[in-house]
Order: sequence, then C-alpha cells, then structure tokens
Amino acid sequence: MFRPKLPDIPTPPAPPATPRQTQAPAPSAGRPIAPYVGVGASAVAAVVVVGIVLTALLAAVAVSAVSVAIAAVVLRSLVNGAHKH
Repeated sequence: MFRPKLPDIPTPPAPPATPRQTQAPAPSAGRPIAPYVGVGASAVAAVVVVGIVLTALLAAVAVSAVSVAIAAVVLRSLVNGAHKH
C-alpha cells in the first residue's frame, strides 16, 4: 500500500575504446624469490618465539623477586618480634 518507489539507476556511459598496449614481461634477475619468503617467515617466527621466551623469563624473575621480598619482610618481622619477647 505505502511502498516507496525507488528511482531508476542510470547506467553509466561506456568508456571510450582505447587500443591496448602489450608489454613484454620484465626480465627476471635469475634468482627466485620463493626461498627468501620462506626465510623471512621463519625469521619472523623465530623472533616471536624468542620474544615470548624472554617475556616469560622476565615474568619469572619478577615473581621470584616479589616472593623473596615478601619472605624477607616476614622473616624480619619474626626476628624483631622474637627480640621484643
């Protein structure tokens, strides 16, 4: 009943026909690129793995330092409490 009427979409004019130019493929340097792509991917993977390992080691050192600090505070309070009694 109340349906909107959409305008007709005009067709764009056809582009003028131009003769195509054919170009010869560029001469290759003689070395394939595929091995370098594989080396790049493995290098990126190695960097990511080394980053993850170093981050894990840093987190382990931080947790160890916090636990040693807490143990030192507890021992200090025990030693001070023993001297007062």
